[in-house]
Amino acid sequence: MNSLNERVTARHIKITKKDFEWAVSEDIITHEQAEALWRNLEDRGSSRPRFDMSNILYYFGALIVISAMGWFMTEAWEAFGGAGIFVISMIYALCFLMVGWMLWYRKNLRIPGGLFFTMAVCMTPLMIYGLERLTGIWPQGNPGIYQDFHLWIKGSWLLMEIGTIIAGLIVLKFIRFPFLTAPIFFSLWYMSMDLTPLLFRKTISSWDDRLLVSLWFGLAVIMVSYLMDRRTNDDYAFWGYLFGLMAFWGGLSLMMTKNNETIKLLYCFINLGLVAISVLFQRRAFIVFGSAGIFWYVSHLAYKVFMHSLLFPFALSLLGIFAIYLGIKYQHNQEDIERFMISHIPDGIIQLLPRARI
Repeated sequence: MNSLNERVTARHIKITKKDFEWAVSEDIITHEQAEALWRNLEDRGSSRPRFDMSNILYYFGALIVISAMGWFMTEAWEAFGGAGIFVISMIYALCFLMVGWMLWYRKNLRIPGGLFFTMAVCMTPLMIYGLERLTGIWPQGNPGIYQDFHLWIKGSWLLMEIGTIIAGLIVLKFIRFPFLTAPIFFSLWYMSMDLTPLLFRKTISSWDDRLLVSLWFGLAVIMVSYLMDRRTNDDYAFWGYLFGLMAFWGGLSLMMTKNNETIKLLYCFINLGLVAISVLFQRRAFIVFGSAGIFWYVSHLAYKVFMHSLLFPFALSLLGIFAIYLGIKYQHNQEDIERFMISHIPDGIIQLLPRARI
Protein backbone atom coordinates (compact mmCIF):
# COMPACT_ATOMS: atom_id res chain seq x y z
CA MET A 1 0.00 0.00 0.00
CA ASN A 2 2.95 2.33 0.52
CA SER A 3 3.84 2.09 -3.17
CA LEU A 4 0.21 2.91 -3.95
CA ASN A 5 0.32 6.07 -1.85
CA GLU A 6 3.63 7.10 -3.40
CA ARG A 7 2.18 6.62 -6.85
CA VAL A 8 -0.92 8.68 -6.14
CA THR A 9 0.90 11.55 -4.45
CA ALA A 10 3.82 11.74 -6.89
CA ARG A 11 3.69 15.02 -8.83
CA HIS A 12 5.93 17.13 -11.03
CA ILE A 13 6.48 20.25 -8.90
CA LYS A 14 8.03 23.39 -10.37
CA ILE A 15 10.47 24.89 -7.88
CA THR A 16 12.17 28.27 -8.28
CA LYS A 17 14.88 30.00 -6.28
CA LYS A 18 12.21 32.11 -4.58
CA ASP A 19 10.91 28.91 -2.97
CA PHE A 20 14.31 28.39 -1.37
CA GLU A 21 14.33 32.01 -0.21
CA TRP A 22 10.92 31.40 1.36
CA ALA A 23 12.27 28.28 3.10
CA VAL A 24 15.13 30.37 4.53
CA SER A 25 12.71 33.07 5.74
CA GLU A 26 10.66 30.38 7.51
CA ASP A 27 13.82 28.97 9.16
CA ILE A 28 13.29 25.63 7.44
CA ILE A 29 16.84 25.64 6.07
CA THR A 30 19.79 28.01 6.37
CA HIS A 31 20.88 30.43 3.66
CA GLU A 32 24.04 28.36 3.05
CA GLN A 33 22.02 25.18 2.70
CA ALA A 34 19.64 26.88 0.27
CA GLU A 35 22.51 28.10 -1.90
CA ALA A 36 24.27 24.72 -1.90
CA LEU A 37 21.06 22.82 -2.66
CA TRP A 38 20.13 25.21 -5.48
CA ARG A 39 23.57 24.87 -7.10
CA ASN A 40 23.41 21.08 -6.92
CA LEU A 41 19.90 21.01 -8.38
CA GLU A 42 21.06 23.24 -11.24
CA ASP A 43 23.97 20.89 -11.98
CA ARG A 44 21.71 17.84 -11.73
CA GLY A 45 19.12 19.28 -14.10
CA SER A 46 21.53 20.77 -16.64
CA SER A 47 21.38 17.68 -18.86
CA ARG A 48 17.60 17.28 -18.69
CA PRO A 49 15.39 18.60 -21.50
CA ARG A 50 13.77 21.88 -20.51
CA PHE A 51 11.44 24.18 -22.36
CA ASP A 52 13.85 27.11 -22.61
CA MET A 53 15.37 28.99 -25.53
CA SER A 54 18.61 26.99 -25.70
CA ASN A 55 16.83 23.63 -25.83
CA ILE A 56 14.27 24.94 -28.31
CA LEU A 57 17.15 25.97 -30.58
CA TYR A 58 18.90 22.61 -30.05
CA TYR A 59 15.88 20.55 -31.09
CA PHE A 60 14.79 22.99 -33.79
CA GLY A 61 18.22 22.83 -35.41
CA ALA A 62 18.30 19.03 -35.22
CA LEU A 63 14.84 18.74 -36.79
CA ILE A 64 15.91 21.07 -39.63
CA VAL A 65 18.92 18.84 -40.39
CA ILE A 66 16.86 15.64 -40.16
CA SER A 67 14.18 17.13 -42.42
CA ALA A 68 16.75 18.41 -44.91
CA MET A 69 18.22 14.93 -45.28
CA GLY A 70 14.82 13.23 -45.27
CA TRP A 71 11.52 14.95 -45.95
CA PHE A 72 12.99 17.71 -48.13
CA MET A 73 15.51 15.64 -50.06
CA THR A 74 15.02 16.80 -53.64
CA GLU A 75 15.06 14.78 -56.84
CA ALA A 76 18.32 16.52 -57.82
CA TRP A 77 20.18 14.23 -55.42
CA GLU A 78 19.49 11.31 -57.73
CA ALA A 79 22.13 12.78 -60.06
CA PHE A 80 24.82 11.59 -57.60
CA GLY A 81 23.82 7.98 -58.23
CA GLY A 82 23.75 5.26 -55.64
CA ALA A 83 27.48 5.43 -54.86
CA GLY A 84 27.45 9.23 -54.49
CA ILE A 85 24.42 9.19 -52.21
CA PHE A 86 25.98 6.47 -50.03
CA VAL A 87 29.35 8.26 -49.70
CA ILE A 88 27.82 11.66 -48.95
CA SER A 89 25.40 10.29 -46.36
CA MET A 90 28.23 8.27 -44.78
CA ILE A 91 30.38 11.40 -44.46
CA TYR A 92 27.45 13.25 -42.88
CA ALA A 93 26.89 10.41 -40.40
CA LEU A 94 30.59 10.19 -39.43
CA CYS A 95 30.80 13.95 -38.92
CA PHE A 96 27.67 13.90 -36.76
CA LEU A 97 29.12 11.03 -34.70
CA MET A 98 32.43 12.83 -34.13
CA VAL A 99 30.76 16.09 -33.10
CA GLY A 100 28.31 14.21 -30.90
CA TRP A 101 31.17 12.30 -29.22
CA MET A 102 33.05 15.54 -28.53
CA LEU A 103 30.01 17.32 -27.10
CA TRP A 104 28.84 14.31 -25.07
CA TYR A 105 32.14 13.18 -23.55
CA ARG A 106 34.49 16.18 -23.67
CA LYS A 107 32.17 19.16 -23.26
CA ASN A 108 29.55 17.39 -21.11
CA LEU A 109 26.84 18.92 -23.30
CA ARG A 110 24.48 15.98 -23.24
CA ILE A 111 21.49 17.41 -25.10
CA PRO A 112 23.28 18.82 -28.21
CA GLY A 113 25.62 15.82 -28.16
CA GLY A 114 22.70 13.40 -28.05
CA LEU A 115 20.99 15.26 -30.87
CA PHE A 116 24.08 14.88 -33.08
CA PHE A 117 24.07 11.13 -32.38
CA THR A 118 20.37 11.08 -33.30
CA MET A 119 21.08 12.92 -36.56
CA ALA A 120 23.73 10.32 -37.38
CA VAL A 121 21.17 7.53 -36.89
CA CYS A 122 18.73 9.41 -39.13
CA MET A 123 21.26 9.22 -41.97
CA THR A 124 20.96 5.42 -42.01
CA PRO A 125 17.97 5.12 -44.40
CA LEU A 126 19.70 7.39 -46.92
CA MET A 127 22.88 5.30 -46.75
CA ILE A 128 20.96 2.07 -47.28
CA TYR A 129 19.00 3.67 -50.12
CA GLY A 130 22.29 4.60 -51.79
CA LEU A 131 23.54 1.01 -51.47
CA GLU A 132 20.29 -0.40 -52.85
CA ARG A 133 20.36 2.11 -55.72
CA LEU A 134 23.97 1.10 -56.41
CA THR A 135 23.41 -2.67 -56.31
CA GLY A 136 19.85 -2.75 -57.64
CA ILE A 137 18.79 -5.00 -54.75
CA TRP A 138 15.25 -4.17 -53.61
CA PRO A 139 12.90 -6.34 -51.52
CA GLN A 140 10.02 -5.65 -53.89
CA GLY A 141 11.18 -3.80 -57.00
CA ASN A 142 12.47 -0.25 -57.52
CA PRO A 143 10.38 2.01 -55.22
CA GLY A 144 11.32 5.30 -56.92
CA ILE A 145 13.32 8.26 -55.64
CA TYR A 146 14.28 8.70 -51.98
CA GLN A 147 11.77 11.50 -51.47
CA ASP A 148 9.01 8.94 -52.05
CA PHE A 149 10.11 7.15 -48.87
CA HIS A 150 7.96 9.59 -46.88
CA LEU A 151 5.10 9.64 -49.39
CA TRP A 152 4.31 6.12 -50.59
CA ILE A 153 3.81 2.80 -48.83
CA LYS A 154 6.03 0.23 -50.56
CA GLY A 155 7.64 -3.00 -49.44
CA SER A 156 11.01 -2.01 -50.88
CA TRP A 157 11.57 0.56 -48.12
CA LEU A 158 11.74 -2.24 -45.53
CA LEU A 159 15.55 -2.65 -45.43
CA MET A 160 15.97 1.08 -44.84
CA GLU A 161 13.67 0.91 -41.84
CA ILE A 162 15.29 -2.23 -40.40
CA GLY A 163 18.74 -0.67 -40.78
CA THR A 164 17.63 2.51 -38.98
CA ILE A 165 16.20 0.49 -36.09
CA ILE A 166 19.42 -1.52 -35.74
CA ALA A 167 21.61 1.60 -35.93
CA GLY A 168 19.45 3.35 -33.34
CA LEU A 169 19.61 0.42 -30.93
CA ILE A 170 23.41 0.19 -31.27
CA VAL A 171 23.90 3.89 -30.52
CA LEU A 172 21.33 3.77 -27.71
CA LYS A 173 23.33 0.99 -26.04
CA PHE A 174 26.25 3.38 -25.55
CA ILE A 175 24.50 6.77 -25.45
CA ARG A 176 21.63 6.97 -22.96
CA PHE A 177 19.64 9.71 -24.68
CA PRO A 178 15.84 9.23 -24.80
CA PHE A 179 15.36 11.14 -28.08
CA LEU A 180 17.33 8.38 -29.82
CA THR A 181 14.20 6.27 -29.53
CA ALA A 182 12.39 8.70 -31.87
CA PRO A 183 13.98 7.44 -35.16
CA ILE A 184 13.63 3.85 -33.88
CA PHE A 185 9.90 4.10 -33.24
CA PHE A 186 9.40 6.31 -36.30
CA SER A 187 10.93 3.55 -38.44
CA LEU A 188 8.77 0.96 -36.69
CA TRP A 189 5.71 3.06 -37.55
CA TYR A 190 6.74 3.21 -41.22
CA MET A 191 7.54 -0.51 -41.13
CA SER A 192 4.00 -1.26 -39.96
CA MET A 193 2.77 0.19 -43.25
CA ASP A 194 5.51 -1.00 -45.62
CA LEU A 195 5.41 -4.53 -44.22
CA THR A 196 1.88 -5.11 -45.49
CA PRO A 197 2.70 -5.62 -49.20
CA LEU A 198 5.37 -8.17 -48.26
CA LEU A 199 3.17 -10.03 -45.78
CA PHE A 200 0.32 -10.38 -48.26
CA ARG A 201 2.68 -11.08 -51.19
CA LYS A 202 1.32 -8.46 -53.53
CA THR A 203 2.43 -5.05 -54.69
CA ILE A 204 -0.76 -3.26 -53.71
CA SER A 205 -2.54 -4.61 -50.65
CA SER A 206 -6.17 -3.89 -49.88
CA TRP A 207 -6.94 -0.93 -47.66
CA ASP A 208 -8.29 -3.24 -44.93
CA ASP A 209 -5.04 -5.22 -44.93
CA ARG A 210 -3.02 -2.07 -44.32
CA LEU A 211 -5.30 -0.89 -41.53
CA LEU A 212 -5.22 -4.26 -39.81
CA VAL A 213 -1.42 -4.45 -39.87
CA SER A 214 -1.18 -0.84 -38.63
CA LEU A 215 -3.55 -1.57 -35.74
CA TRP A 216 -1.77 -4.69 -34.49
CA PHE A 217 1.70 -3.29 -35.08
CA GLY A 218 0.80 -0.13 -33.16
CA LEU A 219 -0.56 -2.22 -30.30
CA ALA A 220 2.71 -4.20 -30.20
CA VAL A 221 4.78 -0.98 -30.07
CA ILE A 222 2.60 0.31 -27.21
CA MET A 223 3.24 -2.92 -25.30
CA VAL A 224 7.00 -2.64 -25.87
CA SER A 225 6.89 0.97 -24.68
CA TYR A 226 4.96 -0.12 -21.60
CA LEU A 227 7.71 -2.61 -20.74
CA MET A 228 10.32 0.12 -21.21
CA ASP A 229 8.24 2.47 -19.08
CA ARG A 230 8.49 0.12 -16.11
CA ARG A 231 12.22 -0.51 -16.35
CA THR A 232 13.94 2.78 -17.08
CA ASN A 233 14.47 5.91 -15.01
CA ASP A 234 14.75 8.17 -18.07
CA ASP A 235 11.72 8.50 -20.31
CA TYR A 236 12.59 6.18 -23.20
CA ALA A 237 8.96 5.17 -23.67
CA PHE A 238 7.53 8.56 -24.76
CA TRP A 239 8.19 8.21 -28.49
CA GLY A 240 7.11 4.58 -28.46
CA TYR A 241 3.76 5.51 -26.97
CA LEU A 242 3.38 8.35 -29.48
CA PHE A 243 4.14 6.41 -32.66
CA GLY A 244 2.44 3.28 -31.34
CA LEU A 245 -0.73 5.26 -30.70
CA MET A 246 -0.49 6.86 -34.13
CA ALA A 247 -0.38 3.44 -35.79
CA PHE A 248 -2.97 1.80 -33.49
CA TRP A 249 -5.42 4.70 -33.27
CA GLY A 250 -5.04 5.60 -36.95
CA GLY A 251 -5.75 2.05 -38.10
CA LEU A 252 -8.60 1.69 -35.62
CA SER A 253 -10.23 5.00 -36.55
CA LEU A 254 -10.16 4.32 -40.29
CA MET A 255 -11.50 0.80 -39.75
CA MET A 256 -14.46 2.22 -37.82
CA THR A 257 -15.77 4.28 -40.75
CA LYS A 258 -18.20 1.55 -41.75
CA ASN A 259 -21.92 2.32 -41.46
CA ASN A 260 -22.50 0.28 -38.34
CA GLU A 261 -23.57 2.18 -35.23
CA THR A 262 -22.65 -0.68 -32.90
CA ILE A 263 -19.06 -0.67 -34.20
CA LYS A 264 -18.87 3.11 -33.85
CA LEU A 265 -20.15 2.89 -30.26
CA LEU A 266 -17.48 0.26 -29.54
CA TYR A 267 -14.92 2.67 -31.00
CA CYS A 268 -16.10 5.33 -28.54
CA PHE A 269 -15.69 2.93 -25.60
CA ILE A 270 -12.16 2.04 -26.76
CA ASN A 271 -11.27 5.73 -26.77
CA LEU A 272 -12.77 6.10 -23.30
CA GLY A 273 -10.44 3.27 -22.33
CA LEU A 274 -7.48 5.25 -23.69
CA VAL A 275 -8.49 8.19 -21.49
CA ALA A 276 -8.63 5.88 -18.46
CA ILE A 277 -5.19 4.46 -19.32
CA SER A 278 -3.80 7.99 -19.44
CA VAL A 279 -4.72 8.39 -15.76
CA LEU A 280 -3.23 5.04 -14.74
CA PHE A 281 -0.06 5.41 -16.83
CA GLN A 282 0.22 9.18 -16.27
CA ARG A 283 0.70 9.66 -20.03
CA ARG A 284 -0.88 12.60 -21.85
CA ALA A 285 -0.56 10.94 -25.27
CA PHE A 286 -3.34 8.50 -24.42
CA ILE A 287 -5.78 11.23 -23.42
CA VAL A 288 -4.97 13.22 -26.58
CA PHE A 289 -5.80 10.32 -28.91
CA GLY A 290 -8.68 9.13 -26.74
CA SER A 291 -10.25 12.59 -26.65
CA ALA A 292 -9.84 12.93 -30.42
CA GLY A 293 -11.69 9.62 -30.91
CA ILE A 294 -14.50 10.62 -28.55
CA PHE A 295 -14.82 13.98 -30.32
CA TRP A 296 -15.01 12.17 -33.68
CA TYR A 297 -17.80 9.95 -32.37
CA VAL A 298 -19.75 12.92 -30.96
CA SER A 299 -19.32 14.69 -34.31
CA HIS A 300 -20.68 11.61 -36.03
CA LEU A 301 -23.73 11.70 -33.76
CA ALA A 302 -24.27 15.38 -34.51
CA TYR A 303 -23.91 15.17 -38.30
CA LYS A 304 -25.37 11.73 -38.98
CA VAL A 305 -27.52 10.28 -36.21
CA PHE A 306 -29.11 13.41 -34.72
CA MET A 307 -28.73 15.78 -37.66
CA HIS A 308 -32.46 16.63 -37.60
CA SER A 309 -32.76 16.89 -33.82
CA LEU A 310 -33.35 20.36 -32.34
CA LEU A 311 -32.43 19.28 -28.81
CA PHE A 312 -29.08 17.60 -29.60
CA PRO A 313 -26.98 20.83 -29.59
CA PHE A 314 -28.49 21.83 -26.25
CA ALA A 315 -27.87 18.38 -24.77
CA LEU A 316 -24.30 18.46 -26.09
CA SER A 317 -23.75 21.92 -24.59
CA LEU A 318 -24.93 20.67 -21.21
CA LEU A 319 -22.61 17.69 -21.53
CA GLY A 320 -19.67 20.01 -22.25
CA ILE A 321 -20.50 22.21 -19.26
CA PHE A 322 -20.80 19.12 -17.09
CA ALA A 323 -17.37 17.97 -18.30
CA ILE A 324 -15.89 21.35 -17.26
CA TYR A 325 -17.59 20.99 -13.86
CA LEU A 326 -16.08 17.53 -13.46
CA GLY A 327 -12.68 18.96 -14.38
CA ILE A 328 -12.98 21.58 -11.63
CA LYS A 329 -14.01 18.98 -9.05
CA TYR A 330 -11.20 16.69 -10.19
CA GLN A 331 -8.62 19.46 -9.84
CA HIS A 332 -9.76 20.23 -6.28
CA ASN A 333 -9.90 16.59 -5.20
CA GLN A 334 -7.34 15.01 -7.51
CA GLU A 335 -5.39 12.99 -4.95
CA ASP A 336 -8.51 11.68 -3.19
CA ILE A 337 -10.14 10.67 -6.48
CA GLU A 338 -7.04 8.94 -7.80
CA ARG A 339 -6.48 7.20 -4.47
CA PHE A 340 -10.11 6.00 -4.52
CA MET A 341 -9.79 4.76 -8.13
CA ILE A 342 -6.52 2.94 -7.60
CA SER A 343 -7.61 1.48 -4.25
CA HIS A 344 -10.32 -0.46 -6.11
CA ILE A 345 -7.80 -1.96 -8.53
CA PRO A 346 -6.36 -5.37 -7.52
CA ASP A 347 -2.82 -5.22 -6.13
CA GLY A 348 -1.61 -7.51 -8.90
CA ILE A 349 -2.59 -4.95 -11.51
CA ILE A 350 -1.18 -2.07 -9.45
CA GLN A 351 2.22 -3.77 -9.49
CA LEU A 352 2.05 -3.92 -13.29
CA LEU A 353 1.55 -0.16 -13.71
CA PRO A 354 4.56 1.91 -14.82
CA ARG A 355 6.47 3.50 -12.00
CA ALA A 356 5.45 7.04 -11.07
CA ARG A 357 7.97 9.63 -12.23
CA ILE A 358 9.05 12.12 -9.57
